[in-house]
Amino acid sequence: MNRKIKFLFLLLISSVVSSCSRVYQPVKIQASSIQVKGETIDSAINRMLLPYREKMNVTMEEVIGSVQFDLTKAQPECNLGNFMADALMEAAVREYGIRPHAAFMNYGGIRLPVIKAGPVTTGKIYELFPFDNILVLLSLKGDVLQSFLNHISAKGGWPVSGIRMQIKDKKAINVFISGLPLHTDSTYIIAIGDYTANGGDDALMLKGLPQQNKGYLMRDAFLSYLLRLKKEGKNLYAETEKRVTYAE
Repeated sequence: MNRKIKFLFLLLISSVVSSCSRVYQPVKIQASSIQVKGETIDSAINRMLLPYREKMNVTMEEVIGSVQFDLTKAQPECNLGNFMADALMEAAVREYGIRPHAAFMNYGGIRLPVIKAGPVTTGKIYELFPFDNILVLLSLKGDVLQSFLNHISAKGGWPVSGIRMQIKDKKAINVFISGLPLHTDSTYIIAIGDYTANGGDDALMLKGLPQQNKGYLMRDAFLSYLLRLKKEGKNLYAETEKRVTYAE
């Protein structure tokens, strides 16, 4: 990419992702870095970028579904997390052709505290999960899964689908997977984001495990889930179901 094309590309990206009236323009180009200062964008370039900006706005403002009640983020379980974990489970079945034993949503990856009842736009889902993380399948033994469940229990609990468990002394107890007790010598398949699967958020017990990866974005799972419900004429309804609770 030559310097002129790179310069225009940087301007395009800056303008599309920002609603501000100012952009950054290069004032000095070196082999290893670019120094910039704030300047008002040239009107000709602004006209060139306008269609891209308008197209982006139209896409982000598209209503893709409706939420029946407020979806809120909380631990150890929440209706917002249950929606997201269920969406990952559904996407895993559709994209990989098999039903995993469980699906997990990284609690820290949920970037909105609430989605209010009413229409939901594409842009709102990007706010909820702004990352380009990929949905992958992992194959792991029950003892490794137990270690992972202990890990998320110590963090206060993560959204899950296909699992019921309790947290006691920051450990996972009374774990049931697909309705059956967890067996440490059994093999399980779970759906999870590649960030966590590769050891992110200190989930080092998952790093290096056999992994299936088709490049399907987790965000697309949430978008598809809402679009399916919209096509069926349904609102998104999610509630807590005692999937993850604290032991008394």
